[in-house]
Amino acid sequence: MSQPVVDIRNFNLKYRNQTVLQDLRWTIHPGENWLLCGISGSGKTSLAKAIAGLIKGSGSIELNFDAQSARPAIVQYVANWYQFKDLEGQSNFYYQQRYNSQAIETTATVQADLQEHGTRHQLSFAEAERIAAALNYTDLFSSSLIQLSSGEHKKLQLVKAIWLRPQLLILDQPYNGLDTLSRKNLNTLLEEISASGTQLLLISNDAELPSTIERFAEIREGQFQEVAYHERTSTAVAHSGKAVPSFLNEAPLSHAADHIIKMIDVNIRYNEKQVLKNINWEVKPGEKWVLQGHNGSGKSTLLSLICGDHPQAYSNNYYLFGNKRGSGESIWEIKERIGLISPELHWYFDPSATVWQSIASGFYDSSGLYCDPGATKKAQVDELVHYFGLDEYKNTLMTELPLGKQRLALLARTIIKNPELLILDEPCQGLDQEQTQHFNQLVDELSKNGTTLIYVGHFESQLPGCIEKRILLENGAVKSVETILESA
Repeated sequence: MSQPVVDIRNFNLKYRNQTVLQDLRWTIHPGENWLLCGISGSGKTSLAKAIAGLIKGSGSIELNFDAQSARPAIVQYVANWYQFKDLEGQSNFYYQQRYNSQAIETTATVQADLQEHGTRHQLSFAEAERIAAALNYTDLFSSSLIQLSSGEHKKLQLVKAIWLRPQLLILDQPYNGLDTLSRKNLNTLLEEISASGTQLLLISNDAELPSTIERFAEIREGQFQEVAYHERTSTAVAHSGKAVPSFLNEAPLSHAADHIIKMIDVNIRYNEKQVLKNINWEVKPGEKWVLQGHNGSGKSTLLSLICGDHPQAYSNNYYLFGNKRGSGESIWEIKERIGLISPELHWYFDPSATVWQSIASGFYDSSGLYCDPGATKKAQVDELVHYFGLDEYKNTLMTELPLGKQRLALLARTIIKNPELLILDEPCQGLDQEQTQHFNQLVDELSKNGTTLIYVGHFESQLPGCIEKRILLENGAVKSVETILESA
């Protein structure tokens, strides 16, 4: 009988004094393709990184590659979270820097990054172009890495990994940030490389998977446990039914205006590339919108205008909170009325902040906490820490938390000041099904107090029930605007 590709025996892993994996055993035989699923924080990513040799624990992880295979004898791990560097080797970017022309000039393009990868591994660039075309990615070849959205960065890493075709490919949350068509095409590509000899290990709770995935497992209380397909994610514990903190039931402080947002023929262009085309959109106080569109349709750019982050704001005709943009208001006066979460904001957030500090920073729209909030604000932070079940982590650094719990802390940060406008851009990336349901129930509760909402999400099943209207972008233009729920 042939040797197992991965043979894990009595593997143990701790973070600080907390046991994550305990005496874990798992064998992956040649030809097997696995899905590792289950609740956020159970240790899935830690195990994947250990298999890839990125972190160490005690016990044994033995890898056996096929010496006769033409595929690279490596484990290729594609993280859910990717950190890139500029041409000087720096990676300490800040959120608004992606719109800075100087930063764009000092960061490699997508094509240059792919060419470097292809040269290093002696790969044909024509194959990269084929894979990129399948993921609708070739239009981004001339874009700087810093300009990419989270979904676009995810696609870049997927293109590189599929192009390489390693003997074992581990994809951590590969569908996060991808639209429906991209997910479907990704599965086709994964089925293709699996048929040619690459074994797959996917970490995901998504329902649509490559047809070659035939084994399923979860980590429960630090132990590996194989499950049947229909049993996946069955370990999620129901929410305790805690009451929403009272300060979030109050109507947000607002300034009388007929509209929160009003855009009139808004256009955004980078040299020859037009990103937004003649956008006309009006959001009235208290309305609940979902913003949708394929990856690259212009959603992130549209939101950057609303949040005051985009430098082309002053060359366009639009109004925020009843005031014409550029009429004298500061970016901080805009931000104090908005609660925002996005994958990009998470990406650039201060890694040295604790959970408690991160939530409190929402009062000041800062990345990290740099002042004493005072007794009232401290009590509100404590209420949200408890509501989101983060009490035991409140003094823990954000970077030491599982991704799902990091996202919960940033969700708490988003709503801490009970803002007039909530912008929730893919807010449930990294959360398990129970956490997603919990958060969307909270959004529904918050919607009762008059908060205006813009929610970015690709999938109807993962939207809060309060959504009333939809705006759909396609290639930078408004394809449709429709009412989906009549307000009471």
